[in-house]
Amino acid sequence: MRVGLTYDLRDDYRALGGFSEDALAEFDSPETIDALEQALAANGCRVERIGHIRSLASRLVAGESWDLVFNICEGVAGRNREAQVPALLEAYNISYVFSDPLTLSVTLDKAVAKRLVRDAGLPTAPFSVIENDADARACSLAFPVFVKPLAEGTGKGCERASKASDRKALLSAARSLRARFNQPAIAEPFLPGREFTVGVVGNAAAARIIAVLEIVLLQNAEPDVYSFENKELCESRVEYHLADDAEARAAGATALAAYRTLGCRDGARLDLRSDAGGVPQFLEVNPLAGLHPTHSDLPILASLSGMSYETLIGEILQAAKLRTGVGLVQSKRRRRIPA
Repeated sequence: MRVGLTYDLRDDYRALGGFSEDALAEFDSPETIDALEQALAANGCRVERIGHIRSLASRLVAGESWDLVFNICEGVAGRNREAQVPALLEAYNISYVFSDPLTLSVTLDKAVAKRLVRDAGLPTAPFSVIENDADARACSLAFPVFVKPLAEGTGKGCERASKASDRKALLSAARSLRARFNQPAIAEPFLPGREFTVGVVGNAAAARIIAVLEIVLLQNAEPDVYSFENKELCESRVEYHLADDAEARAAGATALAAYRTLGCRDGARLDLRSDAGGVPQFLEVNPLAGLHPTHSDLPILASLSGMSYETLIGEILQAAKLRTGVGLVQSKRRRRIPA
C-alpha cells in the first residue's frame, strides 16, 4: 500500500523564515518523521514523504495520488489550520488517517469543544473566553483561574503566569497571551486535583482506551501546571505513571465518551484534571497527538502499557483501514499466503 506522509517539520519552516519559536513549537523533529516512516514501513506500507501543505498542494496539482495519507500536519495560520490538509485531501478524494476537517477545527477551539462535551453531559469545568480587557473584568469565575490561549496545543502559552490568583493577574496574563498568539484566551477555574492524559485508538463503538496516564510534576518543575516548559524538559521534571484506580477509570470513561462526542477518528489523546472533589474534568483533546517515540505523551503511555511504537502506529493505521476500506483486500491476501 502506497502511503503518503504529510507533516510540518520545524527545520522546513525555519528555512522559509518569518516564524517565531512559539509558532514552531507544535511542529515535528526529524527524529519523529524518521520513526514514523520506519513504523509505517514495518506495518507493510510503501512510504513517500510529502511534507507540509504547500508541498502537498503542488504534488496534487501535478497529478500525484496515494492509497492513503498519514497526516500529522498542524498548519501555520488560523483557527482552522489543522483542518487544511484533510480538506485538501478530501477535495482530491484521497483517504487519510486521523480526524476530518470539522473535528480538527472544533477541537482546536477549546471553548467550542468544551461546549459540545458539556452538552453531552460530560464533566467539564466552566470557562470564560477573554477577547479583551472588558471580558477579563466581567469574568465571574472564582479565583484562582487558569488562563491559556484559546486555540493552541503542545502546552503553548501554559506557564507559571497562567495561574491567576486575582483579577489583576488575570488581566495581565490574558493581555500577554492575546498579544503573543493573536487570538482570545480562555479562563477556567484552577483545578487542584490529579492530572491525566488518556490515549484512545479506533473509531465509534470500536474505539478503546490504550491507557490512562497520570502526570506528576517533580519539585524542580514549574508548579501547578503541565506547562510548555515542563513538557519540553519532561525527562527531568515529570514522572508518568499508569493509573487504574477508580478516579483514573472515571477519567478514561469521560475521555472515551468525549472522543466519540467530538467525532475523533483513528486515534487521539485527551487531557483531564480532577476538581477538589476528585471528579476528572475534560480539558481538551489532541486529535493530532504528538508522535515522537520517546518524548510525546501518546507513545509514552503506549510504551508504559506494553505497546511498542510500531504497534501503536499499526493500530492507528488499522483503524483508518477499517474506516476507509483502503488496503483491506491486500492485507487479507498477505494473511492467506502463510496459511
